[in-house]
Amino acid sequence: MSSGLTHFTKVAKPIASVDLPSARKLVIRLYRMWIREIPRIQENFTLEYNRAQCVAKLREKFLENAHVRDPRAIDLLVFKGRQELDECVLVWKQRTHILRYFQDTKRKPLTKFMDRFNQGMKNL
Repeated sequence: MSSGLTHFTKVAKPIASVDLPSARKLVIRLYRMWIREIPRIQENFTLEYNRAQCVAKLREKFLENAHVRDPRAIDLLVFKGRQELDECVLVWKQRTHILRYFQDTKRKPLTKFMDRFNQGMKNL
């Protein structure tokens, strides 16, 4: 009788990419699609940011996930990025949704317990 462990081992099938180079091609294709659509997005949402600022923000958003090395995770991120692009191009998003990308939302992390506790008390 064989070991029961082999029955539970399952190989995950790739969504679109088999390996890292093919996933990288999909990311580059998505990045180029975003670059091409920036003028249309600027016009549709009357953004006060110029093209260079929009490209810089786009690059920043892509670099946030540069550490991902799993092709399946990259495929998922590409899928979500494509959805975001479609929502922007088809104007399913509102101007405020686009402007949120340009807000600096990173805060200084509170390290001490009492600092976090007092911050929570101020919000009440």
